Amino acid sequence: MKIIHFCLSSFFIDGRLYQENELVREHVRAGHEVLVVASTETFDAQGHVFYTEADDYTGVEGARVIRLRYRRRIPHVLARRLRSYPGVRDILEEFTPDAIMFHGSSAWELRTVARYVRDTPRVVFNIDSHSDAINSGRSLLSREILHKRFYAPILRRAMTSSGPLLCVSLTMMDYARDIYKIPPKQLEFYPLGGRIPPREASEKMRVSTRRRLCTSDSDLLIVQSGKQNRLKKLPQSLRAFAQTENPHLRFVIAGVLQEEIREECEALIVADQRITFLGWQGADELTELLCAADVYLQPGTQSATMQHSLCCSCALILDSLPAHEPYIVGNGWLVDSEEGLRKAFHDLSHVDIEAMKKRSLKLAQRMLDYSALAKRILVSGKK
Repeated sequence: MKIIHFCLSSFFIDGRLYQENELVREHVRAGHEVLVVASTETFDAQGHVFYTEADDYTGVEGARVIRLRYRRRIPHVLARRLRSYPGVRDILEEFTPDAIMFHGSSAWELRTVARYVRDTPRVVFNIDSHSDAINSGRSLLSREILHKRFYAPILRRAMTSSGPLLCVSLTMMDYARDIYKIPPKQLEFYPLGGRIPPREASEKMRVSTRRRLCTSDSDLLIVQSGKQNRLKKLPQSLRAFAQTENPHLRFVIAGVLQEEIREECEALIVADQRITFLGWQGADELTELLCAADVYLQPGTQSATMQHSLCCSCALILDSLPAHEPYIVGNGWLVDSEEGLRKAFHDLSHVDIEAMKKRSLKLAQRMLDYSALAKRILVSGKK
């Protein structure tokens, strides 16, 4: 099949473990001809947003990538909100896809793609949504004008040619219903997933990475990752960990510290020899770290790495959000305070962590394997 992944609602970052990258990898691996059409918005090695040049190249995932700049006649500050790009229809007509996946439900160019599908009804067309009350429409102006009056009508019209809206979390299903006014029967839970490493490879990565981190077999390794800001609650994690006296607990941080928390976190890290700050990790390095870990810690806002940690057999400590509830099945803790974090860290000394890790892997095999998720979007779902 010929498949286009449109990443025009936000960003496409080459070589990462985000949903867009993983689905593209799976389609390339399956032998399909794959094209990614993306904005110029991306991240640098420190996790900061920047804008690259318009380009046409073969990405590290193995697919052709076309990066489009925003329409020049619209001021940049407005164009990045409207998400309007030249040449989208021309790309569609030249590539003639059999299937289209539009990542993110908020973009002007969703109109262009939907019109093409209406003119070419043989094409399988799916749209996913990553928008919820935490990351989208947080100001009154954004919610009432941009999301309700601009994005929502475009999405509803586009969905007359697509399958159900694929929502990557339960909170995003709520947002689509309440803000975009999509009927519940047209919503489908389509979780972010992960790659499940082969058992032999996973065990090898675990041994080598723990050796590199000077972690013994009796140590229990906790990992928190990503771009750490106030919403990720790393200071709370570090303070709670400091009050847990177990010498066999190790805490590794993989990511970047934003300025708003840097000074506080650096002081807490230096004060406890059980804590290691690795800095930003590439996709392969992060997988190795998760295979070495026993517990993945995410006390703040959501991250795609959480699903990947399940695929690497990690137990979980997660923020007590409705969106996290499907992932806790006797394999971890939901916490809503610093005291809850302290209790979870204390409980780690009194539970069967290996049994919890096995439950995580079983959940991942059932729900999160990207090889299965990639096949889903080659089916329209239209009734």
